[in-house]
Amino acid sequence: MNVTKILDAKGLACPMPIVKTKKAINELESGQILEIHTTDKGSKNHLSAWAKSGGHELLEYEEENNILKFWIK
Repeated sequence: MNVTKILDAKGLACPMPIVKTKKAINELESGQILEIHTTDKGSKNHLSAWAKSGGHELLEYEEENNILKFWIK
């Protein structure tokens, strides 16, 4: 996967991971990929819903060592 930008939102509670994701995705061009790292367990539902409502595509999600990783296009 060709990631354009990585956003470190670890340690932030909702709604900050969404706020930072929105800002970061607005800096990308259409088709580019943003990788988000967060520790907020609510992000799984919130980021997938946000991506869908904003017309973005959640490409992949994984959890590793209590860090949630998302790839949004």
